[in-house]
Amino acid sequence: MSELSKRSTVYFEPEIHHALRVMAANTHQSVSEFVNEAVRMALREDQEDLSAFEERAAEPTLSYEELLEDLKLHGKL
Repeated sequence: MSELSKRSTVYFEPEIHHALRVMAANTHQSVSEFVNEAVRMALREDQEDLSAFEERAAEPTLSYEELLEDLKLHGKL
């Protein structure tokens, strides 16, 4: 672990802690490394979602009723 790493106390339910220990061992990582990677992936996914929302922010919106009407019009409902 890097000297720049920060320590934090996180409380896991016993079953989750056991699963983390098993997964970390199976991937030859420490629990900290495994959790760091999982959090990094979740944050990356959130960033991708936020970017997609930003890209589509200017797109026109449809009301639920308009969506249903469009689906009916195109034979999809």
